[in-house]
Amino acid sequence: MKKKNTILCLFSIVSLCLFAQQTSWPQIKSEMKPAARWWWMGSAVDKDNLAYNMSEYARKGIGGLEITPIYGVQNNEANEIQYLSPRWMEMLKYTEAQGNQFGLKIDMNGGTGWPFGGPHVNIEDAATKVIFEEYSLQGGQQLNEKIEVKDENQKAIATFYRLMAFSDKGDKLDLTSNVKNNTLSWTAPKGNWRLIAVFNGKTLQQVKRAAPGGEGLVMNHFSKTAVSNYLTRLSKAFQDNNANYPNSFFNDSYEVYGGDWTPDLFEQFEKRRGYKLENYLPEFISPKRTDATARIIADYRETLADLLLENFTHQWTNWAHQHGSTTRNQAHGSPGNLIDLYATVDIPECESFGISDFQIKGLRKDSIKKINDSDLSMLKYASSGAHLTGKIYTSSETFTWLTEHFRTSLSQCKPDLDLLFLSGVNHIFFHGTTYSPKEAKWPGWKFYASVDMSSTNSIWRDADAFFEYITRCQSFLQEGKPDNDFLLYFPVYDMWHEQDGRLLMFDIHKMQQRAPQFISAVNNIVNSGYDVDYISDNYLLSTQVVDGKLVTSGNTTYKAIIVPSAEKMPIETLSHLLKLARGGAKIVFIEKYPNDVPGFKNLDKRRAELVKLINQISKAGLFAEVNTQTLGKGQIITGSDYAKTLDACHIQKEEMKTLDGLQYIRRSNGDGYHYFISALKAEDTGGWITLGVDAESAMFFNPMDGKSGLAKIRREGNKTQVYLQLESGQSIILKTFDKKITNVADWNYYTPQNLSIMQNRDWTMTFLESSPAITNQFKLNKLGSWTELDHPDLKTNMGTALYSTEFNLPLIQSDEWELDLGDVRESARVRINGQDVATLWAVPFKTKVGKYLKEGNNRIEIEVTNLPANRISEYDRQKVDWRIFKEINFVKIDYQKGDYSEWETIPSGLLGPVTLTPLTIESLK
Repeated sequence: MKKKNTILCLFSIVSLCLFAQQTSWPQIKSEMKPAARWWWMGSAVDKDNLAYNMSEYARKGIGGLEITPIYGVQNNEANEIQYLSPRWMEMLKYTEAQGNQFGLKIDMNGGTGWPFGGPHVNIEDAATKVIFEEYSLQGGQQLNEKIEVKDENQKAIATFYRLMAFSDKGDKLDLTSNVKNNTLSWTAPKGNWRLIAVFNGKTLQQVKRAAPGGEGLVMNHFSKTAVSNYLTRLSKAFQDNNANYPNSFFNDSYEVYGGDWTPDLFEQFEKRRGYKLENYLPEFISPKRTDATARIIADYRETLADLLLENFTHQWTNWAHQHGSTTRNQAHGSPGNLIDLYATVDIPECESFGISDFQIKGLRKDSIKKINDSDLSMLKYASSGAHLTGKIYTSSETFTWLTEHFRTSLSQCKPDLDLLFLSGVNHIFFHGTTYSPKEAKWPGWKFYASVDMSSTNSIWRDADAFFEYITRCQSFLQEGKPDNDFLLYFPVYDMWHEQDGRLLMFDIHKMQQRAPQFISAVNNIVNSGYDVDYISDNYLLSTQVVDGKLVTSGNTTYKAIIVPSAEKMPIETLSHLLKLARGGAKIVFIEKYPNDVPGFKNLDKRRAELVKLINQISKAGLFAEVNTQTLGKGQIITGSDYAKTLDACHIQKEEMKTLDGLQYIRRSNGDGYHYFISALKAEDTGGWITLGVDAESAMFFNPMDGKSGLAKIRREGNKTQVYLQLESGQSIILKTFDKKITNVADWNYYTPQNLSIMQNRDWTMTFLESSPAITNQFKLNKLGSWTELDHPDLKTNMGTALYSTEFNLPLIQSDEWELDLGDVRESARVRINGQDVATLWAVPFKTKVGKYLKEGNNRIEIEVTNLPANRISEYDRQKVDWRIFKEINFVKIDYQKGDYSEWETIPSGLLGPVTLTPLTIESLK
């Protein structure tokens, strides 16, 4: 009896261990649901409509809203509320209370529109630009004209800063103290003299798309005082109105145009770069690009980057933390080091801008679209900043533009959504949804640049299934820790030295010009079967080696650092790389070692130090095709072929990319690892894939329908392989376990039989919803676009049609049946024999239906919803005045004015072919 109890006890312990392995979907939190930027037009909100809007968002599955006030609706001034006024703060407090009730996290923009600015930004705190005025004197002459700016728009506001004199003999004189009341009291010594006066001018840029009470000058992001003054105004509004600070404060992409200076720039430059910029003004403003000029300009660019990081990003984030809030920031577009800026805030945010051209089977391609400027290489800056520093979330301004307004389907959204997940994004923020009163006439209140996620868009009807997909994906992508293979050094000094002009902005539309070699390096690494995060000099210097692995300041581990053909590198950075190698790390140099140092000061001395370091690294100074040199416990690996060189690191790689063309991202967790895998390609995948990690068991989790099961795995040599079936356009979550899992049902793999039942005749179609209303019943002898049927309103309507048919299911031996709807325009709810089956919103429009079928007669009902495109184009042909918005009143995708009256009719409905296919479970050994 005692032995039996012992056995039962051991069995219980084993069961508990197995149960401890997380084999179910993660528990859902609000942050796992998609969120949205919430445009408040004119801040003309009221409590009833706030509650109505928020209940709709929560009902469909949105988990958070970010309030961004913008310009208002025409002839609605009486209802507009001034930003940060007591009435506005009352609406904010009501929104936060309703958010708690509906389970919605409430964020807010740190201003109205963008960038930060407004009525309390005085001219001293406004964005600053440098103005140079030049004069010439010969020995013995005095200047007989005023030292002032010539630009009439700047005369009253520009302030004199410095006057420098440069002789043809190389003399440099600071004449600033000789200038009184714009008059120079100075006689030129012998020689020819060039005088350069420096003024702090102002860009005079106004806040873009400002809301009432938010109009005014854009602030100087480089000035500690200007930023402090701006934040003080925000603090006062919360304090005076006894309001709670929001969950997070948001800052949009850096769009301060022409802001290239700050009043204490010369002082800050000398403090940080160790020499006086004013002594080199001829080189600094010279149009001729010499090595000296490039170095001085690079030092200037680095100084601006320092000031933006410290005076804006650090100060803003510290301020938010003092008030129990966090920051969410878009660093792209700024003149700073993107990685450092993203790593500083709590939630780095990238931006999806346009639609990618994926060759996915059956994916509809619109003739009017914006090609995506945010490829994988661009999206990774934000997630790299989060990963380096151990931040949980990376967010994205999602779907700024895909196609033209009213033409974007949920199916078109999915591939670019998956691309965001693959880049490391795990906190989707739609761009966006507009507060619209319930009583507003269709199409309601709209913002000019967004895929509209609101109840006035017909895609809203089936958006809950889309939102569930996002939630399921993010439930995994927010768990565990990032597990990318390599750190990729970001060669910002090369960019600062090589790019023309003075002010260098890293905006998403120009990164192909800014960093072509770096982008090529990213693609080469990813295509070789590995994944990377980017690292800056600052964060590299804080990286350490622990047990042969690289550990960043956020306690994230990597297997090696790759330096991608960098020309210039600071001595401190290269010295630290050598130290890491001696401590046991793998350091990979591609194509060449750095051959120069950045910057201007003490150049010869620093170059000599660089040569010594390179000699220590390379011994003979030679660069081999693939050469591995052991330094202490670590390695220096060199080569020009990415695949061979990275393989020489002896890091087990994923073969999903190289063999199958799949894309993935991997994270580690307490049980092992989990992957998000997407087939953004034309071909289907079916077979064994090799993983870059070991596993005893593995599970699949399907984010489309929530199903999961135990995957088939095997050992091939010393590698783990998983059997995967994934059709073009589909995605899956794979979770591996370091222990055997036995208490989970198997994942079924299916093979289609050589038989399909076509269901393309004898359908009945009626409209459940339609604008304009259509009450007819249509008998369909074949499936196709309802716009081709004989009814005057079918080419111009927006609605949901119910397709129904009956059929006899033959007696066929099968393990499962698959329903394929073929071409759907644009989403479909499937019901069989009165039971809800699935909502299909993306290609392939397929679902398993075996458990709903019965032998003999069956009834299929499919509710198909189209886009609002045909309806809005008819509005324009009928001259309906729906463009009722102030300022930028609904431009087209090319930012040009115009209407949609010339659009061709977009196909709508169930186009088919509809097929039922019997499936057999595939037996794998």
